[in-house]
Amino acid sequence: MEKVLKNLKDFFIKNNLKISTGESCTGGLISSYLTDIDGASDFVEQNFVTYAPEAKEKFLDVKKSAIEKYSVVSPQVAHQMAKGLLKYADISIATTGYAAPTGGDKKNPPGTVYIGLGIKKGKKSNIKTIEYHSALKTRMQIKKDFAKKALEELLSFLQKEI
Repeated sequence: MEKVLKNLKDFFIKNNLKISTGESCTGGLISSYLTDIDGASDFVEQNFVTYAPEAKEKFLDVKKSAIEKYSVVSPQVAHQMAKGLLKYADISIATTGYAAPTGGDKKNPPGTVYIGLGIKKGKKSNIKTIEYHSALKTRMQIKKDFAKKALEELLSFLQKEI
């Protein structure tokens, strides 16, 4: 994980990019990992823990209709979260899922997360959504797994985009 965080920092600094996070199931863990990096103020712009659907709507521009149609834990909502974050920074990372042991359904059992990644390029943006299932059991293990996976996916996404 330390290598991923160092590579992200180097990438942000080299390309003069800022990041904002929008987290639900990870509860601010991604933000915590990013701000554990010395010099984080050079690339972390604004972070949100939007646990409630209303917070996703208010701060991340998630449409209420998307939540009602697809559910708060869906690729569509993760996409909208990542897109909404781009009003704050050049790069976005968002998570929505079920960290366990409760919640979920047959389609999205506990241990399911949707990760939204975004990059702003001038007036255009590119958003990628990833579905991931953690095999871990406890809530804290799953949250850490989700956050680690999201940051690894972010690094891979950015390396392809720039």
